[in-house]
Amino acid sequence: VHPDFKSHTGGVMTMGGGAMQAMSKKQKLNSRSSTHAELIGVDDAITQVLWTRMFMEEQGYLIEKNILYQDNMSSILLEKNGRSSAGKRSRALNICYFFVTDQVEKGNLTIEHMPTDDMWGDYMTKPLQGEKFRKFRALIQGD
Repeated sequence: VHPDFKSHTGGVMTMGGGAMQAMSKKQKLNSRSSTHAELIGVDDAITQVLWTRMFMEEQGYLIEKNILYQDNMSSILLEKNGRSSAGKRSRALNICYFFVTDQVEKGNLTIEHMPTDDMWGDYMTKPLQGEKFRKFRALIQGD
């Protein structure tokens, strides 16, 4: 979290090995919870993910799996199920964050859980050290 209480989004896009795109940016909105911050982050990244899929398909490549990995189970439920998974704390979420739910329903994207210790995007948002730093650096560089 930044001094103005805005969260930070990090993401890595791969096509099996190594990063073909990476992002690290401060979110434009304040969030009330880590779940909300995760939804904002996905919303920031989803347009590039979908654009890349469409571009690759137009180049003649069949995209069999388009997976968004997420380490926050509450976010996964909201992204997959939309408003029906919203509890008391998440009822006030802006409807624009349910664009991801629409993409999941259309089959353009799947969402899967990945443990925090395996999230490549953490390389872009946290000061990692030691083995975790070396592991993520190697994955991103395709080593």
